[in-house]
Amino acid sequence: MSLSSNKLGVQSVHRNTLSKQVVDRIVQLLVSGQMKSGDKLPPETELMKELDVSRPVLREALSSLETLGVISRKTREGTFFNNKVGSHPFSVMLALATDNLPAIVEARMALELGLVTIAAEKITDEELEKLRETIDIIANSKDNNYGEADKEFHRIIAMSANNPIVEGMIDSLLITHNKMDSLIQYREQELTVAFHQGIYDALAAHDPQEAFNQMYKHLNYVRKKILGDANLN
Repeated sequence: MSLSSNKLGVQSVHRNTLSKQVVDRIVQLLVSGQMKSGDKLPPETELMKELDVSRPVLREALSSLETLGVISRKTREGTFFNNKVGSHPFSVMLALATDNLPAIVEARMALELGLVTIAAEKITDEELEKLRETIDIIANSKDNNYGEADKEFHRIIAMSANNPIVEGMIDSLLITHNKMDSLIQYREQELTVAFHQGIYDALAAHDPQEAFNQMYKHLNYVRKKILGDANLN
């Protein structure tokens, strides 16, 4: 289904506002039921007119929505709400909270602390070996550019929970990881290895409580670091 912009009923956005408000307006099309998963958005020129914003502001908003997995932009075809967005409500909620960093950090903590306790019961030897490999990559990094190995460590844990109902949450978890990772101005390689090693040891021992404790210690430190008051106490 495709709707022309004159049927959207989208509130105009003043020129001096941020692209976040455009994100909110577009997401509201889903939330309100005016559009649904798989629907095609109007062309950029129509959206610019309807929202009363410049092309750069609109494109910044669309890029944010694409990163969050809410939309897909297809060459020569247009921009569509993703078919699976209805089954991934966390992506929509993240889109609505892109400027609320504390909420994003807490969302990641809520997801990972739950997943790591389940993972402690289910993780396999093969998955543990993959975790070990990511720790080795981080430990041997020469340029401190180990963001992908860090994300893979957390992805493996999430996937090892092996629960199809929470699969949609894993995508959101990785989105919050990317958001937080982009805000880290300096990396602490040895500390990252120590945190990951503590989590690994708890998982290898299949100890859910200790896995929770170790993950909380890690994520709480990252939270303090990102929000500006990191300390080791």
